Amino acid sequence: MAANPQRLYMTAEQYLALDRASDTKYEYLDGEAVAMSGDSVNHSRLAGKLFFLLTRALGSSGPCITYNSDIRVLVAKRQYIYPDVTVSCDENDHRGEQDTIFSPRLVVEVISPSTEAIDRGRKLNWYRSHPSIQEYMLINTRVQMVEIFSRGKPGDPWTYQTYSAGETFQLACLDLSLAVDDIYAGLRIPLPDTLVQEEE
Repeated sequence: MAANPQRLYMTAEQYLALDRASDTKYEYLDGEAVAMSGDSVNHSRLAGKLFFLLTRALGSSGPCITYNSDIRVLVAKRQYIYPDVTVSCDENDHRGEQDTIFSPRLVVEVISPSTEAIDRGRKLNWYRSHPSIQEYMLINTRVQMVEIFSRGKPGDPWTYQTYSAGETFQLACLDLSLAVDDIYAGLRIPLPDTLVQEEE
């Protein structure tokens, strides 16, 4: 989801009060409440497709539950984020009236031009520092590419892999595999090589 220029400085408590009372969703980034705005059709469809695939694979009764971008995630003391897709396997995150996830296992961002810098920058650092996050996935809207940052457990080194059309990737933290083609099915998004040829 994209951020718009409306920024407000406040405490975390003030941010939560604002976010819960407002029709607009805000992320909280280093003391700033940043209003969220809509994004492209491709962004929405990719996030929705992955949410569907993960929900179908994991089910809806736990222990691992898939959440869409309506649920905020606390990733650090001064960082509350609305990832495009989140999976938590902690039963404390699944309480019905709860509006914040504290122990995500997988976090997914669909990359948009307006969010790519922060998705690859500050958010990447925050997600990799979170004790419960084992994998961070980026889904590209410009080309058919999935990127996965992964670790086994806190303290283990992070690894990085990319996957494109025709390939299947493993989400080790959830013990399941998904096909890149299933995520991009029905969308007119080019292959990476095609985009390079067009730009040349």
